[in-house]
Amino acid sequence: MPHLDPDELSLLALYDDWVDDDGREHLRVCPACAADYAALRRTVSAVKSSPDPSGLSIPGPQVWAGIHRELGLSASLEQDPLAAAAPEAGQAQPVKGPAAVRRLPLGGPNGAQGAEARSVKGRGRAGRRAAWWQRPGTWMTAAAAAVLVIFGALWVANREPRELAGAELAPVAQHSATGSAKVVQQPDGSRRLEVRLDKDEARGYQEVWLIAPDLSRLVSVGVMNAETGTFDVPAGLDLAEYPIVDVSDEPMDGNPAHSSDSIARGTLSS
Repeated sequence: MPHLDPDELSLLALYDDWVDDDGREHLRVCPACAADYAALRRTVSAVKSSPDPSGLSIPGPQVWAGIHRELGLSASLEQDPLAAAAPEAGQAQPVKGPAAVRRLPLGGPNGAQGAEARSVKGRGRAGRRAAWWQRPGTWMTAAAAAVLVIFGALWVANREPRELAGAELAPVAQHSATGSAKVVQQPDGSRRLEVRLDKDEARGYQEVWLIAPDLSRLVSVGVMNAETGTFDVPAGLDLAEYPIVDVSDEPMDGNPAHSSDSIARGTLSS
């Protein structure tokens, strides 16, 4: 079953009212896409919420450098947007709490003492305006960049082959060959069965099968001319109904049926 395109997945995560009935139905039946969707929704929710500045610290310039490098941004955006919020070396930090109150001159709102108090209060407001988390443009720029990095990571992950199931192949009857098999899902949603044996014991030729647990139904996926082979799993074939991987020794008799002479066999499990 093909996975959702990353662009389609992003739109579904960004907009609750995005009309895509097929895409939302796919999320209901595909655990892999549903997990990616949930991760994107958490990111979107985090970006839309107002951050609590009490426990935040200004990240170092290496953070923006990494974002700039991953997104391939132009040289004009190389400057860290949060650099202006970092305190300069040797700069005195504002004193908070009771100590700051004791330093304020006593007096009413009028006169020199009142003017100095208003000046200190004004500087406090200016300092608050300079805090990086209170500047919407800077915050949204950094948040949007973080979202793009996550989208890019998911885009790459969705294009990497993914192992769905595997099996150890044990020898059958008089044979001694052992090996392994695994089903790998490709980026386009197709599945491939990869089989390996430690030796070729066929007197005729090796044929690879997927068989039902009760051995009443079987599907041939191809001929293995060496000790390894890769085969396309038929689209729509439910591996839960055909979990047994079987490598048989087939004679050159023109009969497409299983010879009943199995070399090695194992059961797929996820």
